[in-house]
Amino acid sequence: QVQLVESGGGLVQAGDSLKLSCVGSGRTFSSYAMGWFRQAPGKEREFLAAINWTGGTTYYADSVKGRFTISRDNAKNTVYLQMNDLKPEDTAVYYCAGRHQLRFSWGESSLSNFDSWGQGTQVTVSS
Repeated sequence: QVQLVESGGGLVQAGDSLKLSCVGSGRTFSSYAMGWFRQAPGKEREFLAAINWTGGTTYYADSVKGRFTISRDNAKNTVYLQMNDLKPEDTAVYYCAGRHQLRFSWGESSLSNFDSWGQGTQVTVSS
């Protein structure tokens, strides 16, 4: 497994943009499929987006498609989540997650499809 650390969260206003980063440790990061989730207070953790190990393929939850973009830079061991037109309902703790490509089920959005998790970064969107 890789160790993951998120950053880039904060307090923004509705309509603003924010870019989250997640840095992974270890030489195997480039072999991992990566994803982003979020969890709002009192709600279950929600899948947002995933990207394959090369960065060439992505998929998204319908709730964020068109507003959020996942990308990665394997030279920096980093995966990103660009979030545009933020809304108060986007307020949550955002987590990155990953799993080795050989064990990853492409197109699957369940938590069990990922086995490495970061500690999360808080995003708060004010109206």
